Amino acid sequence: MAQFFAIHPDNPQERLIKQAAEIVRNGGVVVYPTDSCYALGCRLGDKAAMERILQIRKIDLKHHLTLMCADLSELGTYAKVDNSQFRQLKAATPGSYTFILEATKEVPNRTLHPKRKTIGLRVPDNKTALALLAELGEPLLSCTLILPEDNGEPLTDPYEIRDRLEHSVDLVIDGGWCGTELTTVVDMTDGTELIREGKGDKSLFGF
Repeated sequence: MAQFFAIHPDNPQERLIKQAAEIVRNGGVVVYPTDSCYALGCRLGDKAAMERILQIRKIDLKHHLTLMCADLSELGTYAKVDNSQFRQLKAATPGSYTFILEATKEVPNRTLHPKRKTIGLRVPDNKTALALLAELGEPLLSCTLILPEDNGEPLTDPYEIRDRLEHSVDLVIDGGWCGTELTTVVDMTDGTELIREGKGDKSLFGF
């Protein structure tokens, strides 16, 4: 049975954030709020937890998983970024963007797109997510919470999420309304290409 934490969206309770981080460290899969939708997350190095997320979503690694980072200093550890790219990223983070970047050796091969060796990275503009990431001290391997039977519509109600996933995840964090608009996805591996228009303002990248 999944645990259920109601965490204040503006003033996340430190006690609950610490407990949530401990669940992740112990191999848990968590549902947590972001600045666009609710997401599934686990530790980057946890193969079994990653496979549980893929099973819940019914996807493989051709669907990019995302490293949810606390700030750009983390992002530079896990992705190869030049000075020009870094300036663009700095202007857009935290925010509702996912960046496709070439991964460094710090990212386990099993989490990467199988042909391209790329990973999605983002820094969310959400206090609960940032508090959890800061407490963990490492990124969360994540993807948007969209169940295969829901025709691409993200789940938004934490109580419905608990009812439907109580035997599949270890923790559901109720962080209030997140919305249903997905992130804007920008591929920065070879120039700058708009892959998906979403919540983030695409004009920041000249689109």
